[in-house]
Amino acid sequence: MRHDSGKGAPAYPDHIEDLRVRLMNQLFSLLESQTRTRSFASSISALVRRVHGEILENFEQVLARIDDPVTVGMFRKAITDCQSLDMAFEKLVDERQRQWYKNGKYLKSVVDELGKTTSYLASVLVEKGLLERQSQVLENIIFSHEKVSQWKEFVQEILIGFHEIFPFNFFFIAFAEEHGLSLYFYYMGNYSDAAKQEVRGRLAKDMLSQLGLPENALLDIEEYEIPCEFNLIDVCDIKMITVPVPDQAYGLDGLLGIAYASVNTLTAQEQAIVRSLLSVMVMVVGSSKVLSRTLSELEYYSIHDPLTGIHNRRYFNDMLEYEIGRSERHKHQFSVLLLDLDDFKDINDSYGHPLGDEVLKIIAESITSHMRKGDIATRMGGDEFAIILPETSPEGAKVAAESIRANLQSIAFKTPTGKGFHITTSVGIISYPRDMQTVEDLMSGVDVALYKAKGLGKNEVCEFDAAAHLTQIMRDSRSFVEDLRLALREERIQPYFQPIVDCKTGEVFAYESVARLIETDGKITAAGQFIETIEKYGLGRELDRIMVRKVVEANKAIMQTQGRPKRLFINLSAQEIQGRGILGYAEELCAQLEVPPSSIVFEILERDAIGDITHMGKFLTNLRKKGFAFALDDFGSGYNSFHYLRELRFEYVKIDGAFVRNIVNSKIDRALVRNLSNLCQELDILTIGEFVESEEIFDLLKSMGINFGQGFHIGLPLDSLPDSKI
Repeated sequence: MRHDSGKGAPAYPDHIEDLRVRLMNQLFSLLESQTRTRSFASSISALVRRVHGEILENFEQVLARIDDPVTVGMFRKAITDCQSLDMAFEKLVDERQRQWYKNGKYLKSVVDELGKTTSYLASVLVEKGLLERQSQVLENIIFSHEKVSQWKEFVQEILIGFHEIFPFNFFFIAFAEEHGLSLYFYYMGNYSDAAKQEVRGRLAKDMLSQLGLPENALLDIEEYEIPCEFNLIDVCDIKMITVPVPDQAYGLDGLLGIAYASVNTLTAQEQAIVRSLLSVMVMVVGSSKVLSRTLSELEYYSIHDPLTGIHNRRYFNDMLEYEIGRSERHKHQFSVLLLDLDDFKDINDSYGHPLGDEVLKIIAESITSHMRKGDIATRMGGDEFAIILPETSPEGAKVAAESIRANLQSIAFKTPTGKGFHITTSVGIISYPRDMQTVEDLMSGVDVALYKAKGLGKNEVCEFDAAAHLTQIMRDSRSFVEDLRLALREERIQPYFQPIVDCKTGEVFAYESVARLIETDGKITAAGQFIETIEKYGLGRELDRIMVRKVVEANKAIMQTQGRPKRLFINLSAQEIQGRGILGYAEELCAQLEVPPSSIVFEILERDAIGDITHMGKFLTNLRKKGFAFALDDFGSGYNSFHYLRELRFEYVKIDGAFVRNIVNSKIDRALVRNLSNLCQELDILTIGEFVESEEIFDLLKSMGINFGQGFHIGLPLDSLPDSKI
């Protein structure tokens, strides 16, 4: 390639230059020939005008001496012809001059056009060697996971080949970030600190200007040195070529480019190659940056909840397994809390999911703000959260759980209309190694504890109860179901009798008959450990008939020894109000044994009784026709207690023991029990307070006007009816 040493002069490929010179020579030859012809024509024109002038002057002198008219006429005609010839010749010369001028102007324009054309060809034609070197650089640009994640090092590999095409001094990348400007400098060679500082300052200022950032923007600079030969003449001579990163394509705002110091101006071909490679580098750097960022986000969200920002279930499971191993090695104990927001579905249903999401975010922030460094909070999904408390005893876990529960309850949320509301939380607690030792067992156990907290009325903290858990497992086993079937067939179900006393007199008013399972080894199992399985597998009818028959037979035995029956309460399953014939069976049995139906009080749980008001009304009508009485158990636990008191009539209601057991310490429970008592008194319904576990509770029930009391403080269930009179 020929290069013009003149500053700013164009340089052309060899074949283009040869063609340009050859055409230029030919055009200049034509222009020179035309110029000589024009000059020669001008000389001839002047000679002709001079000769004609002399001839005409001679004719005029001759005419002055001739008197012959004929001769004078001939000369006059010759003079006129010469003058006409001169005028024609002048016109011919003028036309030739005009054509020569036009042709000369055209030749000049052809010369100019040729110059422009050859310059354009030089700008678009690239030497084969340059293209081959460019291809070698492009062939090395192959993406892989490692190169994307380590894109800064990947850029260095590309720059080595890039430098062979054009010996630039610096390569730079700039990204406008939220915090300021991220700069990556690649030095092609080993430069002094002073030179680096000078170059860095100058280029950074230029890039801030190009990206529209203030000069005092924060700079985050990373620098790399690439071993190669370099020739930095003067920092002042540095020139830059930059290419912007298209933010609409990558979601980035930035630029990259090269800087170089050279006495030679880049040729058109070199500029084209440099810009094409820079465009490829934009793709490499931009795509790598975006992919690297995407991989980082994927890695982040693989262990974090996208809504709240705290860790997710996957991370929790991994850390729980890790904590088991760590605690086992160091002989530590740790605890797990499982939190569930009470009735959170109502928030979404009432105020919409966007507000529900905001509530979850605030809940997550509150939980994390009440944790120690090292505690792990996670959102397990929906409105359920879990916390791992390393090196925390069961006692410490309970304190932490109570603190978190109370804090969440104190948060005042607001609806879009400004209406305030609060959220309560139920919390289950389990500890390693005291309660369970594997991930599966720990999670199963803490779920049981949470379920128990929900069952106590929500907004409660409950620890895992191993005995209760084993009982639940036993209940759910098929072998246990078959054992119950066998026990029912063999009638190994025995009524035990717990006294119900009059709160005013302290005398026994009645007995509740509770079922007990007699195991084959003689062990006695309370109804609470098998009644759910009985109901789940539809064995309630068999149990009810056995209990009714044995209770009526026990009353008959008392009548034979004491002359009068006792008032006995018998629990019925929900199935019996669907018309299964238990009342007819009881009526027939009472008639056969001559036991008055008025001594029998059938008892059904409130949740079962209100499940079908229509059937319940028919059941009560038939029950009273046959002479039996009815008691509603766990009164107050349902949400529509007042409604069905208006629709149905009961002889007795047994106030839910969950309220009674807390009336000493809870103002709310005291108020509930008192109001329920007043309501029943107004409706002439007798009340029975369950779970009387202390004298203090019994005294409070008396003061509230409760008619009767029942509980372990008053008397334990016995396997037979006592001889004392009612």
